[in-house]
Amino acid sequence: PRAVADIISDELCSLTRRAAVLAEQQMQIEGHGPPPCAYAVLVLGSGGRGESLIAPDQDNAIVFADGEPGGAEDSWFKILGAKLADMLDASGVPYCKGGVMAANAAFRGSLDTWKGRVEDWVRRLRPQDLLNVDIVYDLRPVHGDTTLAAQFIEYAYDRGHAEPVFAKLLGEQMTTGNPFTVFGGFQLENGRLDIKKYGLFPIVATARTLAIRHGIRERSTRARLERLIAQDIGGERDMKAMLAGHSTLIGFLLAQQTHDIYAGIPVSNRIEINAQTREQQAELKSLIKRLQSAPDLVRDLMFA
Repeated sequence: PRAVADIISDELCSLTRRAAVLAEQQMQIEGHGPPPCAYAVLVLGSGGRGESLIAPDQDNAIVFADGEPGGAEDSWFKILGAKLADMLDASGVPYCKGGVMAANAAFRGSLDTWKGRVEDWVRRLRPQDLLNVDIVYDLRPVHGDTTLAAQFIEYAYDRGHAEPVFAKLLGEQMTTGNPFTVFGGFQLENGRLDIKKYGLFPIVATARTLAIRHGIRERSTRARLERLIAQDIGGERDMKAMLAGHSTLIGFLLAQQTHDIYAGIPVSNRIEINAQTREQQAELKSLIKRLQSAPDLVRDLMFA
């Protein structure tokens, strides 16, 4: 399942790269001129980690060499970001409902502007003030000056690693609620369970938060968990269970999404529980029950 997700992610990154090239060409055709400075287009979130599944939406950002918010450079990249988003949407990668797109001011800026944002992030005192910050740590440069992207992510990791409270607040964002009824069954919506929310997210967030806290410069969830195991952070059994669980959940979701496509049902992150075998339901229940303690695990390993 991870290999399929990796292929889908590579295609998403390739689409984003091609859209950026075309958007830049269109800027010059329309008289906006060439890029005012060096820049890089970044894919964030699951696409950056290599974990996109079927029908991903856009999560992208831009870092450029020089310029102030609202200045001439920023204005040029605002238009570029809008063209990039429009082209991706037209090609079947829909706009991000959460607004995580370079067309929006919060997801583009000069290297200095991004560094200033990182400084702001690490000084926040409430987890709700860090919305959409975590996925920036998954970034993958797909077009432009990769040196800029490398400087940005190194700075973000260095500062995140140096401020334990920052990682602690990211960990506190992991609470997803209780997916179980009082009788131990799943709380379903139209017969389905959101396994991205209750399954994949706790694993991804655990790996990312602990990677930031312990200075692990890896992008994928698998690589992060493997490095944590290698550095003897957390019980090997717990980390290996998360590794296996991550692959299992991706498999469940890919199978459901494939079925839904052929059935003409809109693809989502929810799986139909009664369509699973009794053994699969038991495996899923055991795994998600175990992941309910993920926030406690992260808290315990902050200073491992």
